[in-house]
Amino acid sequence: MSKKDHMNTSVQEPPLDYSFRSIHVIQDLVSEEPRTGLRPLTHSKSGKSLTQSLWLNNNALNDLRDFKHVISQLLEHPQNLAWIDLSFNDLTTIDPILTTFFNLSVLYLHGNSIQRLGEVNKLAVLPRLRSLTLHGNPIEEEKGYNGVTRADRTTAEVWKRMNIKPKKIRIKQDTH
Repeated sequence: MSKKDHMNTSVQEPPLDYSFRSIHVIQDLVSEEPRTGLRPLTHSKSGKSLTQSLWLNNNALNDLRDFKHVISQLLEHPQNLAWIDLSFNDLTTIDPILTTFFNLSVLYLHGNSIQRLGEVNKLAVLPRLRSLTLHGNPIEEEKGYNGVTRADRTTAEVWKRMNIKPKKIRIKQDTH
C-alpha cells in the first residue's frame, strides 16, 4: 500500500476513542482500552492504530505532558492525525504540542478552562485547521472574544484570494 493509499484509507477509519474513561494523565492511554464502536479499528502489523482521529473528550485531563510520546505508541502514523477531541476536560492552556500536528483539521477544545484569548493564537501555524471549538471556556468572557480566531481570519483571506475572481472592469468606449 502506498503512502497516498494509506492516507486515504485511514481517513475513513473510526476514531481511537478514549472518551468518558476518567483519564487524568495522558500516560494512562497506554494501559487503557479504547472504546469500541460499530466498526472495529484497523491496526498495523506492529499493533498500532491506523486512524487519524483521537477522541479524549469527557475526561479529567489538565495538561498534555508526554502527549507526542504516548500518541506515537498508539498510532502508526501520528503525523497524520487530523482530528483531536479534547472537549470537556480541565485544560487551562492550549499546549504547543498541538501545533506540531500539521495535518490537524479538527480540534475540539470546548468545555475546558482556557482563560486567555492569546492561547488561541498559537494555533495560527496549523495550515489545515478548519474546525475549532472553544465555547464553554472562560475566554468567552474576555473582551474581544467573538469565536473567530486569527487563524480563521487568515484562512478566510486565503480562501477568498484563491476562489473569488476579480471583477472584470469594462471600459466604456466612446462611439463618436
